[in-house]
Parts: sequence; structure tokens; C-alpha cells
Amino acid sequence: MTMPLKNIVLEKIAEAGSLTDSELFKSLSKEGYLIAEDRFNKLLLDLEILGLIKVAWITKDNRRIEAFTVDEEIDEVDKQNKEMAEKDYEASFPGIDND
Repeated sequence: MTMPLKNIVLEKIAEAGSLTDSELFKSLSKEGYLIAEDRFNKLLLDLEILGLIKVAWITKDNRRIEAFTVDEEIDEVDKQNKEMAEKDYEASFPGIDND
């Protein structure tokens, strides 16, 4: 079973962290993925719309492509509320020793 081209492109970007569009295109070509330039641009646009990558222009002809990562912020109040709800749930079972 072959992987969709979007997954392959996203994997390449994630491995590198950030790279230029020409570096990515060359890397894909070396591995045998020959893509037309318009399809390559559409893939990048689709991945950017999905929020998986960031694309920024460096110069007139070069773009910087970065994998987009989201760091989840842990809210202490939500964490405490969740722990309390779990304790209340466990305490709702009579006859079971809850430590």
C-alpha cells in the first residue's frame, strides 16, 4: 500500500523541521517522486490550509516551509477540576475501598 503524497511531503517537512521549497522539491525528486510544479504548490497550499505547515516567503523565488506544532497549555484549574471529578466518581461506588 502506498502513502498519499501529502503524507510523504508532510513527513519530509517534519523530519527537517524547516527547509526551503527548492530543498523539499529536490529531496522528493531524489526519492523518485516526480511532481509537477503546480501540483507541488497545491500540496503545500493544502497542507497550510489544514494547519499542518507554515509557508513564508524568504525572497521573491524562495519559500521557507516549517512543520507546525501546537504546544498544549495545561490549565491548572481544569486539571484540578478533572482530578476532583475523578475522585467524586470513584467515591460514588459504595462498598469499594478508595485510596
